[in-house]
Amino acid sequence: MDLSAVGRAVLIAREARRLEAYRDSVGVWTIGVGHTAAAGPPVPRAGLRIGAEEADAIFARDVGAFIRTVAEAIPEPLPQHAFDALVSLCFNIGPAAFRRSTVLRRLRAGDRAGAGEAILMWNRPAAIIPRRQGEFDQFRTPYETSLPRARRGDAQPVSTSAAAPPSPPMARSGWGARLRDWLRAAL
Repeated sequence: MDLSAVGRAVLIAREARRLEAYRDSVGVWTIGVGHTAAAGPPVPRAGLRIGAEEADAIFARDVGAFIRTVAEAIPEPLPQHAFDALVSLCFNIGPAAFRRSTVLRRLRAGDRAGAGEAILMWNRPAAIIPRRQGEFDQFRTPYETSLPRARRGDAQPVSTSAAAPPSPPMARSGWGARLRDWLRAAL
């Protein structure tokens, strides 16, 4: 499996693209799209600045390791929205923590609902809770019920039926609204 365009846009929106190094919520020097020294060069430090193209190139290189970690760790293919949510979680907590996580243990036990709930266990520091709620919502909500029809892109095929059902409430609030806002910012 691979990260979808929607998953990539949402992850970039969650991390933000910052061209000057900063300390994240736990004090780790970070730059670009969530890039830290743990991912390799460049090593973020006070005063370091990069361009947007460099930030995108670093992100493309960095995210591949997290995609591979999730793809190799999950016991069976997941729906795209769930896979994308796990890549986002792994990107944030790191491959080693992901491999040891209750999320993965529950997936391997065949408890997909429990795996989704376990995403919410990663709730430190408190500032991360909205992100975890977003990942939880993304994990359990198929893109076709949360994305406006014009933004579904490669996440799910769009029906060409003239009698399409009305958008579900989720597309107007909650996860759908947050996803729509992230996509507007990222695309």
